[in-house]
Amino acid sequence: MLRLAASPPDEAHPYGFSKAEYFAAGIEGALIVLAAGGILAAAIPRLIEPRALDAPILGLALTVAASAINFAVAAVLVRVGRREHSITLEADGQHLMTDVWTSAGVIIGVAAVLATGWLRLDPLVALAVAAHIVWTGLRLMRRSWKGLLDAAISTEDTGEVTKLFKEYSRRHGVAFHALRTRQAGARRFISFHLLVPDAWSVARAHQLSEEIESRIRSMVPNAAVFTHIEPISDPASYDDQGLDR
Repeated sequence: MLRLAASPPDEAHPYGFSKAEYFAAGIEGALIVLAAGGILAAAIPRLIEPRALDAPILGLALTVAASAINFAVAAVLVRVGRREHSITLEADGQHLMTDVWTSAGVIIGVAAVLATGWLRLDPLVALAVAAHIVWTGLRLMRRSWKGLLDAAISTEDTGEVTKLFKEYSRRHGVAFHALRTRQAGARRFISFHLLVPDAWSVARAHQLSEEIESRIRSMVPNAAVFTHIEPISDPASYDDQGLDR
């Protein structure tokens, strides 16, 4: 999915393939939930009929070593995913991090059983870990659904764009409306209407729009910006302020 998302646009897909990342992240989230189901299936019978642990010391040693490796890789994936705005890398890191939480539950459960002799502690800790993993998986799936539904960019980025509009309105006597945003994987799409004084030439309005678009791209990573220029005193310029004209 990362390879597909990085593919350049073509005639059939002029906006690119960046949404492919959401399919990968959604599948990762579903797999995490399935993993939690596997933990539940193993823990509930042991909660009803406690069993003695097999090779607990060796199991703890292997689990600690595996957890350290998984945690290091997961941390890198999540950090790079957030930096590059890749929900696929972040989802993969979250998926691997669920293995770390599972291993932490194993360590706590086995250590508690060894310390107290109460065999039901092991499946009880497993149930708690499963609940946390389900939450992680559902959260990833929800983010994927939102992305496929053309969710708006973050409120922080939208706020920066709005502040920029206020600055240019004050400096140049222009106005803005019909701001639309959406995100598709790592890409952001921003469109708005720039209303300029009627006496301005097309060249002057275009020069200002280019300056504004450049500043928006510097503030919002991977943004494609589209501007529609209109005369500020024409009543028709205000007919399309709503979300759907």
